[in-house]
Amino acid sequence: MKHGVAFRKFSRTSSHRNLMLRNLVTSLFEHEQIRTTLAKAKDTARLAEKIITLGKKNNETSYRQAQAFILKPPVLPKLFTTFAERYANRPGGYTRIHRLDNRFGDNAPIALLELVDNPQDFKLEMTARAVGRELLNEKLRWDSPRGVINSGVQHAETAVAKELNLGGFDSSELRPTTRRNLQKVMKYRGREALTEIGAKASAYIETILAKPVAEAKMQLRADSKEKEKARKRGNPNFVGSFPVLPARAGVASPGETRPAMRLVQGALGRPARWRGRHALA
Repeated sequence: MKHGVAFRKFSRTSSHRNLMLRNLVTSLFEHEQIRTTLAKAKDTARLAEKIITLGKKNNETSYRQAQAFILKPPVLPKLFTTFAERYANRPGGYTRIHRLDNRFGDNAPIALLELVDNPQDFKLEMTARAVGRELLNEKLRWDSPRGVINSGVQHAETAVAKELNLGGFDSSELRPTTRRNLQKVMKYRGREALTEIGAKASAYIETILAKPVAEAKMQLRADSKEKEKARKRGNPNFVGSFPVLPARAGVASPGETRPAMRLVQGALGRPARWRGRHALA
């Protein structure tokens, strides 16, 4: 009988499994974001948090233990300087796992494993997009879409700063879930992070507002080309079809409401591979 099995074997020998996890932890420290299977991400996160704790201790013993574990020596200074300073006030929870999709072939669940507060923080980007969309939706409650396109949404950074001091059930411009995610992201970040997330939210609002204008310009350009072709063919009533812009991550019509995770799945999600039994007919 197998009693007390405390970890995943991954169908490997002990030495192969340990070397694989050391390699994943080293890659995580080097790139601060890696994409792997969900099971490997969970075991990698557990070991990565222990190694970051060694970096925060910053003594000779912890240095030798980290040196024996990490496969690439150039990563060691980053562990004892960058990561130790970044997580000095954080008591734990240095990694974050995002469930993405399933892998083609064996259908294994894929996850994004990242270090929290890294320069390309996935959760920060998701939260900024959700904040921008909800601020735009609130603006559209009191103004027409054309008025919002002309005036825009101002003072996103001020709105973010106000949301940080509210409770879970206080009424404001953001949903309680978005406010809670915002407070989690900003808990151990400084003032510069407030400016960053305000700038990202403003940029995303401008992206959403720019799409209708771009589509209108494309419509006029397409109509003029088709009318010119129709004039040459002697049929002035001919109008061509409107070219539709491809959907991207987080792009939708102004006023449309979506949860935060759906805002980023346009780039990361894969199209459905199964359309039912009628697709085979």
